[in-house]
Amino acid sequence: MILIRVIILAAGTGSRLGHGIPKALVELGDGKTIMDQQLENIAQITSTENVRVVLGYRGHLIEERYPNLEFVYNHRYSETNTSKSLLIGLEDMDEDVIWMNGDVVFDPSILKMICEKPGENLICVDNKKVGEEEVKYSLDSQGFIRELSKNVTDPLGEAVGINQVSRETIPMLRNALRECQDQDYFERGVEILIENGETFRPLNIGERFCIEVDFPEDLVEARKYFMENHK
Repeated sequence: MILIRVIILAAGTGSRLGHGIPKALVELGDGKTIMDQQLENIAQITSTENVRVVLGYRGHLIEERYPNLEFVYNHRYSETNTSKSLLIGLEDMDEDVIWMNGDVVFDPSILKMICEKPGENLICVDNKKVGEEEVKYSLDSQGFIRELSKNVTDPLGEAVGINQVSRETIPMLRNALRECQDQDYFERGVEILIENGETFRPLNIGERFCIEVDFPEDLVEARKYFMENHK
């Protein structure tokens, strides 16, 4: 077990799935939810006592299911985006932080890869695919992240929604997130940091499974992976 904090961003409405509950509570199979899968993965690297969940839409449902987790609220979830949820989640953090979107279903070995690089700023990426709806990335001449948004012109792949920021960089990331517009994704905060001279390294997940559940077809794929790999 390592000393690291984990933030799960679970404030959004998940309206495109149309389930009427937070996406984190959508079932994958055998009564297990997306958040169950995330917490089981996190428990392989650190205690779930080190997890903080940012809530918003129908957050009480998540609190009721996971009463032992730490929760904070983005009360403006309906008019803000993940930049402001991450800003709330990072308050008072003083360790390296892994943060992830609350709708990501993934291979637990991705977290173990991150933990092999303590103190680094990392963006987990998948260079096997580039979805139109996904956050994409490009690199500078030294191999660091240059652009990170849905509007990258010549992308090398996708950002998968799991990242790490070093404890030293957290105050600067908080400042960058404060600069973001309400509707900005957290990736805009990372881009502001990069524009100010900070570096984030891409961490390629290779063949490891990772999917953000945005649409019904994503959920089909996530459920298939879960049922084939859940013990």
